[in-house]
Amino acid sequence: MGSEKTMKFLEVNGLTSRYSTSKGHVYAVDDVDFSLNDDESIGIAGESACGKSTLGLSIIRMLVGGKTNGTISFQGKSILDISESEFDEQFRWKKISMIFQGAMSSLDPVFTIHEQFVEILNQHNFDGNFTQTIHNTINSVGLDVNVLKKYPHELSGGMKQRTIIAMALILKPKFVIADEPTTALDVLIQAQIMNLLKELKNNGMSFMLITHDLSVLSEIADKIGIMYGGQMVEFGSSEEIYKNPKHPYTQGLLDSIPTLKDKPPTFVPGTPPSLLDAPIQCRFIDRCPLVMEKCTQLPPPLKTETGYVRCWLYEKK
Repeated sequence: MGSEKTMKFLEVNGLTSRYSTSKGHVYAVDDVDFSLNDDESIGIAGESACGKSTLGLSIIRMLVGGKTNGTISFQGKSILDISESEFDEQFRWKKISMIFQGAMSSLDPVFTIHEQFVEILNQHNFDGNFTQTIHNTINSVGLDVNVLKKYPHELSGGMKQRTIIAMALILKPKFVIADEPTTALDVLIQAQIMNLLKELKNNGMSFMLITHDLSVLSEIADKIGIMYGGQMVEFGSSEEIYKNPKHPYTQGLLDSIPTLKDKPPTFVPGTPPSLLDAPIQCRFIDRCPLVMEKCTQLPPPLKTETGYVRCWLYEKK
């Protein structure tokens, strides 16, 4: 009995997503593994074009022009093996939804906010009370129902972002993928949006919060995955990642965060690698200050206290 494997809320194994181009395959997500328990949230951090958004789109099966392989199990159900219509009927927006990157520009300028909520409910064959559901959802993100009469251009940046979040919550999903939800917002509005997400998490919602800024994850994420060059180079509890980071890239990201201490922030020199073709060596080899001969081989996931790291420095001798 004690040896039975506990079912994970979300389990991703060997996930690979690639795009085909005239120059070859782009491995935007390469062999990614991670898992979450009930009520846990994960933060995904890394530089631009490291595969963060593609990972989110792969989980919600909205990757356009790409192909995804591997396994994704959500509440015990393998969601890559079912048909598109079955996934749309059972999972998309009902159990898994997404706040898209650049969300403020995704509102249709010629329809009122109310009309856009109605369109979502119609699209997903909602059979409940439209008005009550829309009002409850818009109130849940701190907006007044008068917003529903307005057009997008009549809203401030913070109100637009709250509206987009409300649209992702309208069917009460259990898991929300938030792709850079505070991008292009001023510091005060960013704090308000993060507080909103934290409140939703405290009410039982799980998030995948995608960002290039590790500092915004500390109050939301129970686990953190560090993406680099299409790979998850480190995964573990947020406490371990912040207090005892293993991968040199993770250490570099944390060192780049300004603090009130005497130590000035530093940066990771160099540029990210091309994602054309599958990697045959450590993705970080050209930028790593601790590079060694064995780094010419691709490191496997090496077990840490709460997860894994893809770095030869932690190979057991």
